[in-house]
Amino acid sequence: MNESRSEGLGEGDTILLEGIQVPAALGVSAAERKMRRPVLLDMEIGCDFGAAARSDQIRHTLHYERIFEVVADVAGNQEHRLVEALGQRVADAVLSKFDADWVRVTVRKPKPIAGVLEYAGIRITRRRKAKR
Repeated sequence: MNESRSEGLGEGDTILLEGIQVPAALGVSAAERKMRRPVLLDMEIGCDFGAAARSDQIRHTLHYERIFEVVADVAGNQEHRLVEALGQRVADAVLSKFDADWVRVTVRKPKPIAGVLEYAGIRITRRRKAKR
């Protein structure tokens, strides 16, 4: 679906969404997924927002609230056994619903092992495939 190479990332414009906290149906066991514990996500989304900078109009950029709604929907309304699956699904949803060139998603699951580990998580980068 989307390439996992990160070539060319960091060039151009990037929208930052940091500290997103949403409940997620995440965990290896069904009981853990049912609990819908919060996860933390940070996102970088590559797109050209030069038109938005010139026009000062929301219609020329990616709307943060809409992105948050997609993230919350994916996290809370689908079941994910692994943080890797949640990160991939969030990246796929953002690339399919918004005019983004690439997305980098960091997912952190707080206190996955009580008293031993602060966070477990992943960071993935996905680029929109070039149209042929």
